[in-house]
Amino acid sequence: MIDLLPALAPIEVRSASPAARGRAGDAGAEIGQADAVLWLLDHDHADRLLEALPAGVPWLRLLRRARAGDSPHTLVARLPGVRGTLAVVGMVRNAPSAFARLESAARLVRRALEPGVRVLHVAALGLGEATSDWLEAALSAALHAAAPLPQRKQSPRRLPPLERVDLGGELPTADVARALAVAEGNHLARWLTLLPPNVLDCVAYRKALEKLAKREGWTFRFHGEAALGKLGAGAFLAVSRANGHRGAGIVQLTYRPPGRVRKRAKPVALVGKGICFDTGGINLKNHSGMFGMHGDMQGSAVAVGTLLALTRLAWAEPVECWLALTENEIGPLAFRPQEVVTACNGVSIQVVHSDAEGRMVLADTLALAARSRPRLVLDYATLTGACIRALTERYSGAFTNRPGLEGDLVAAGRACGERVWCFPMDEDYDRDLESPVADILQCAIEGKGDHILAARFLSRFVPAEVPWVHLDLSAAERKGGLGHVPSDTTGFGVRYTVSLLAATGFLARAEATR
Repeated sequence: MIDLLPALAPIEVRSASPAARGRAGDAGAEIGQADAVLWLLDHDHADRLLEALPAGVPWLRLLRRARAGDSPHTLVARLPGVRGTLAVVGMVRNAPSAFARLESAARLVRRALEPGVRVLHVAALGLGEATSDWLEAALSAALHAAAPLPQRKQSPRRLPPLERVDLGGELPTADVARALAVAEGNHLARWLTLLPPNVLDCVAYRKALEKLAKREGWTFRFHGEAALGKLGAGAFLAVSRANGHRGAGIVQLTYRPPGRVRKRAKPVALVGKGICFDTGGINLKNHSGMFGMHGDMQGSAVAVGTLLALTRLAWAEPVECWLALTENEIGPLAFRPQEVVTACNGVSIQVVHSDAEGRMVLADTLALAARSRPRLVLDYATLTGACIRALTERYSGAFTNRPGLEGDLVAAGRACGERVWCFPMDEDYDRDLESPVADILQCAIEGKGDHILAARFLSRFVPAEVPWVHLDLSAAERKGGLGHVPSDTTGFGVRYTVSLLAATGFLARAEATR
């Protein structure tokens, strides 16, 4: 049986003693305890820096051989001694982009984390002011690579049972704490997304979230179908009505920071699309389009993973997390094109396509989340193929009702390595969603610009006075992983959101910008 939640198995992170932060050869005690060592060397001074590594390995000969072969930037050897510690040396550039740094660190960490490596030592030489950035990248890559993902095999795939990372250099305590928190949040997001649909349907998902809320001290509230009916949430209920159960609904999780908080402190609201399986409904998907649709709830998984990361960091402000949980099934009760339904804010919707169900459940969920007038609403959804076609799976799409925030959104992605690109939100796009019988069309009949039209549709369910950011997670799935995340399911958004919310003055600018 597969557990609904990943086990808590925190990896210890230690910083080397001040005396061992000079030459790599002086860190004998720390290296002697390690099963593998990763050294990051400035590419432009590799020949000189190799002299600082422990003697007994023909480093310069290995370097010449590497430069003549297919791996000019990586050396692999065994250190002399009884243990034969695995040593990986990576020649890296001093100041690459954050994404390139994470990608390079992940490639090197994969070489070092052989099965059986329980203690990894990471050090940097000759990288100057970039040292802490490289150490953080390597630490994050190791934490993400070592996180086990769900499987149910007679002979499970062996993962490195990493227990400890020793850092042979300066990395601020706050950066270590953030790396650990983000890794745990990302692990939760990937774990939930990868659970099979016969394990994680929306009923089991609700129970898992209730258990998680109890463990973390969050307030848990479930708005089931009966309650949503009383609230007039016709958009959500149109999608859920074909289910063979009546267990769909919207989960509301609330985090309160430790210590005293202003009585009327407004929360940040995280909203996630949680379609636990998407058949496409009456507009049925083909087999290849339906194959990965157990992961159509990744937006909700990223939202709750972000909430967990903020909890670990003892975030100083309240956070609400709203998760729209249902399946989109095919059956005699499935909602159909040309139906007209009304969301809980009174906006009537003319249905065009049953496979555009994500924006339907988000409509009611956003409207409910916005009722308390939060400081910021941020939603996550694997929403449109159009965004993937526009950006590929390397970036995710960002949209906001605050044009002045676009620079902040892009800058946060560049700074943390989870990159986003902002798309237009001009009001004239609404002409493509004009309906002769309702307030708005669910989507256009043609597919062009669907990611932009989906964002314009969602904007009708967030009051203009509430700052709102919509992330279309085109980078949620990428074969071979992305950046420092090695799995095809990336959990994109946890690291990004923590970086965004931590940016100096971001929330204040969000509230001030109209």
